[in-house]
Amino acid sequence: MNKLTKAITLATMVAGASLASVTSAMADVKIGVMVSSTGPAAIVGVPQKNSAAILPTEIGGEKVEYIILDDGGKPTEAVNNAKRLISEYNVDALLGPSLSPNAMAVLNFVAEAKTPMLAAVGTDAVIYPADERRHWTFKTAQANRLILQIEIDNMAKNGIKTLALLRLNDSLGEEWAASLEPIAKAAGIEVVAEERFLRNDTSVTPQVIQIMAKKPDAVLVAACCGASVLAQTSLVERNYKGTIYQTNGAASDEFTRQSGKAAEGALMAAGPLQVVNELADDNPIKKVALDYIALYEKTYGERPSTFGSNIYDGGILLQAAIPVALKTAKPGTAEFRAALRDAIENSKDVVGTQGIFNMTPDNHNGMDGRAAVMMIVKDGHWTLLK
Repeated sequence: MNKLTKAITLATMVAGASLASVTSAMADVKIGVMVSSTGPAAIVGVPQKNSAAILPTEIGGEKVEYIILDDGGKPTEAVNNAKRLISEYNVDALLGPSLSPNAMAVLNFVAEAKTPMLAAVGTDAVIYPADERRHWTFKTAQANRLILQIEIDNMAKNGIKTLALLRLNDSLGEEWAASLEPIAKAAGIEVVAEERFLRNDTSVTPQVIQIMAKKPDAVLVAACCGASVLAQTSLVERNYKGTIYQTNGAASDEFTRQSGKAAEGALMAAGPLQVVNELADDNPIKKVALDYIALYEKTYGERPSTFGSNIYDGGILLQAAIPVALKTAKPGTAEFRAALRDAIENSKDVVGTQGIFNMTPDNHNGMDGRAAVMMIVKDGHWTLLK
């Protein structure tokens, strides 16, 4: 085991809510990282944990420590981890959690503790409405409404008139459903069916049968990870002949690998990292994304998923904001956390691996149309839709 591998192994070992530190306990700036690196969402959490471990350990002349805790995909454990990071370790900011229900579960505590959080989740509910409860929370993944708008535009362009929604029965799925209706209606597309399923379901055959009875031109699967795979394969196995759209919850090589031939022809709007090699060379996102991929591959011997980039982009935002906050106060103080929150909210033209961030008090995501592109599965891989 070489020195680099040994250091990363020691830094990222987590068991339940145990502590893992990337640098020594004497670090000046402390960043808490909350991920689901075990359990059903490990496909999301593992690359996020790995991405946190390769973030810079010095920013603005100050040492930085990343304290990584695993919640196993459980909202209650996410709350415990947030409390521990804030109360015991006095962190200056939080990266994560991995899952939308977990992020929603910690919102109140983060607001009460007045600690900035960069959530690596899909749901827009962590930042909207822009009220006191969400004053301290930001979001590094693309806004769901942005993903939906791009996909609905593609549907309208291709003559789709009727659509069915097959979604998770949780807060994320509810948000997709609520956002979909007005966007689809404005495009002249009728939502003729809505079926729900749980993240841990092993079959969605009854839901697929109900959808097929409505004969929709297309089906939108609003899910993530293995749930996206289950929906995709079930629709194909039941011989559904319409077009299947996935959300960015399927933006990984694991989706195409696990879905196999059933993935062919699936469409999706997602961040450009998934198809970074097909981007124009003058796209500013391309260089940042390729640098991230190269560092991840050098460290772990494999390509990162788009899920990992959501934590890494949070780190990029912190690299821009921490030097600004240091001009006001010292790390470890309430004044520094407040200055850091303000600096993040005023981020302008910060180029990440998935988009360009321009935050405002009313928009704690700050990504525009450059943060998502349409893609299709061809020959077992997501490729840019031309």
